[in-house]
Amino acid sequence: MQTRLALAYAAGIYAAGVLVLLFVAVPLASVDAATSAGRPSPGAIAEAGPGIGPPRLLTGSAVALALLIPVALTLGWFVSGRFLRPLRAITATAKIISAGDLHRRLDLGEPMDELTELGHTLDDLFARLQASFDAQRHFVANASHELRTPLAGLRTLLEVALADPDADTLRSACQEALALGEHQERLVQALLALATGERGVTRRDALDLAHIVEGVLASRRHQVAEKGVDLTEHLSPAVTAGDPGLIESLVANLIDNAIRHNRPDGHVRVATQSCGTQVALTVANSGPVIPGDQIQRLFQPFQRLAPDRHGHHDGYGLGLAIVNAVAQAHRATLIAGARPEGGLSITVWFASEAHPNHP
Repeated sequence: MQTRLALAYAAGIYAAGVLVLLFVAVPLASVDAATSAGRPSPGAIAEAGPGIGPPRLLTGSAVALALLIPVALTLGWFVSGRFLRPLRAITATAKIISAGDLHRRLDLGEPMDELTELGHTLDDLFARLQASFDAQRHFVANASHELRTPLAGLRTLLEVALADPDADTLRSACQEALALGEHQERLVQALLALATGERGVTRRDALDLAHIVEGVLASRRHQVAEKGVDLTEHLSPAVTAGDPGLIESLVANLIDNAIRHNRPDGHVRVATQSCGTQVALTVANSGPVIPGDQIQRLFQPFQRLAPDRHGHHDGYGLGLAIVNAVAQAHRATLIAGARPEGGLSITVWFASEAHPNHP
């Protein structure tokens, strides 16, 4: 854009120079030519020098026009750069804000002009967006906290009722209510994890994805045995920087999703690796065949595949949404693909700890 503005300014300056020559130099040349062609007046005083004739005047004008070209371009580039400087500041700050730093502001300051007024308007807009996002996140977090308290109380009361040997008539109802309460508690925990992931990274520590995967897999051994799937792990050191709690949540949800949406004789493959300036976590699993056009939808909250033939849903549709939120918070690249034989293969690329700002 600066090049176009510089050319426009240069064209204006050059046009002004041409007009000056047309209105000044050409009439002077005409007058001088007419005087030279006529007889001198009797009272005229002879000039000491030859003066400037039309050819020399026109030649000098052509040279002046040629020299005006670089001068006009230089002035145009300088003026356009000064004009675009606030726009560059606005663009750079807007990119930082769009990347997740809602606390940044333009703060253009003086002098007051149209661009400064635009900057103040954008600052007000960013402030309202930040307040809106904060209110949304606080609402989800507070709602999750408020829901957990009565659910925990309900669970305690039902457990006490089930422990009473004289409550046989209520045992079945209590067991069903207890199962429903556990379901709601897990849902609230998932909502809280989603809200935490969307809040962004508040701390950034060096961590090894392989160690986090080992810890998550150690707590999922019984689930793997109950499901009857074959678990294979290839864990190489993969050091990155991020929020340990959020990345553990990402790993746990990826592995839980791979175990839950599998078949009894299926398999789960978990691998970590380091490649140049990036490290990767890959989780692949067998399972139902997933249409390619449905993959992106699965990473949205409360989105699941169609229920099975018994009409049951497995999960809450929040696991992959949490994975997506945590990946975006860490500026990681998430690649998901449907396997032809069924199931998913998901790879999350993080910047290595030595290159924390790598995209």
